[in-house]
Amino acid sequence: MALNVEDRLVISELIAMHGHLCDSGELERLDELFTGDVIYDVTDFGLEPLKGVQAIRAAALALGDANPVGHHVTNVVIAEGSDGQVQARSKGIGINADGTSGSVTYEDVLVLTEQGWRISYRKVVARRVPLGGRTE
Repeated sequence: MALNVEDRLVISELIAMHGHLCDSGELERLDELFTGDVIYDVTDFGLEPLKGVQAIRAAALALGDANPVGHHVTNVVIAEGSDGQVQARSKGIGINADGTSGSVTYEDVLVLTEQGWRISYRKVVARRVPLGGRTE
């Protein structure tokens, strides 16, 4: 399957919409972004992968005031995968209520469903050291 410009635009906007929905607390709309059986891999934060949209909602609510007040996505790169899947990498910047911030990389797998493009797998990788830890 060859991705056209429209697919790329829709996928980029879908990835960007994550921050808008989370920051406004519209967690009931996460099914507009993710498949019902999505795997949301947060193992880099010492947690078990979340399975399904309801688990993502529950985790966000449990995190409460520790959630970032701003989720910002940039540097979206989209590549065609196998079996109709698409891989996307993007950078996430989280702004906390106290003004601190953090950086992550989102590694997504997207599939075309009857409802349109949806993320079926997301791995959130924390960026903790410059240059990915490279020293030479």
